[in-house]
Amino acid sequence: MTTYAALLRGINVGGSKKLPMAELRTLVTGLGHTGVRTHLQSGQAVFTAGRGDEESLAAELAAAIEERFGFSVDVLVRDHAYLRKVAEACPFPAAGLAPKQLHVTYFSAPVTPDRFAEVDQAAHLPEEFRLGDRCLYLYAPDGVGRSKLAEALARPRTTKGLIATSRNWNTVLKLVELTAPEA
Repeated sequence: MTTYAALLRGINVGGSKKLPMAELRTLVTGLGHTGVRTHLQSGQAVFTAGRGDEESLAAELAAAIEERFGFSVDVLVRDHAYLRKVAEACPFPAAGLAPKQLHVTYFSAPVTPDRFAEVDQAAHLPEEFRLGDRCLYLYAPDGVGRSKLAEALARPRTTKGLIATSRNWNTVLKLVELTAPEA
């Protein structure tokens, strides 16, 4: 049995793609998973599964959401070991930053620097980004809502062919905690 976090992209934002968390928990439980919990309203579900892998679990959940709610949602599923590794590998001094200043964008596949070659990092300072294992770390001192670098990184040509979904540092750490094996 492995505990996973499902990261849903773009739900409950601006009045579109409404997906109540209680209904998401019921849906995930109905797929045969146990220990189902949700975190916040922005699309995180934690569950334990005895079968499947990240890709098949994500596809299964995305299909179930579309069937039940009538809209498609991009879904990434990641296990505790991966989520912990991403948090531990943060290239920025996370402990000294406000959570709104640090974000992780999770990708459905590995990314290489050439994908972001058109983004002029020097032009966006003091904002910065670094790549990790199927993720990107963004330091935005004024928050992501005002970040021109976040806007540049999210352009369709940089994310083409990928599922990409971002979480602030508080959520990154909470997902590590929620997926940790019970002692």
